[in-house]
Amino acid sequence: MGLCIATREAVKIMQAKKIDGHIIHINSVLGHRVLPSPGGNVYPASKFAVTALTETLKHELRHLGLKIKITSVSPGIVETEFGRNAITDPKRIEDMKKHPKLTSENVANAVLYVLSTPPDVQIPELTIQPMGEVL
Repeated sequence: MGLCIATREAVKIMQAKKIDGHIIHINSVLGHRVLPSPGGNVYPASKFAVTALTETLKHELRHLGLKIKITSVSPGIVETEFGRNAITDPKRIEDMKKHPKLTSENVANAVLYVLSTPPDVQIPELTIQPMGEVL
């Protein structure tokens, strides 16, 4: 819900100030597919909502004639403190150690890439994954 409100307010500000801005939603590869493993049902559901919000907003902005870009950046597994603390099951912790991971710098570079596009180019979705990731 927070992302919806923040996005709505950003669009209002850009529209009022006549700014052709760019809204970037940080999503996940799990916003596009569901893994066949138990215990993670809420996370992909919330990320699918991000995907739907981004797609819907892209169409609404076009319909309104606004030149505000919208992009969803969907990384695979990212090595973060949150990720290390979110998993408490020892078996899953060991399993996660086997997976290649992106760094937060990789994600930041993807965002910079999206922001570097010319005004007449929009990247609605950018998926990034570490080499060898199987998600």
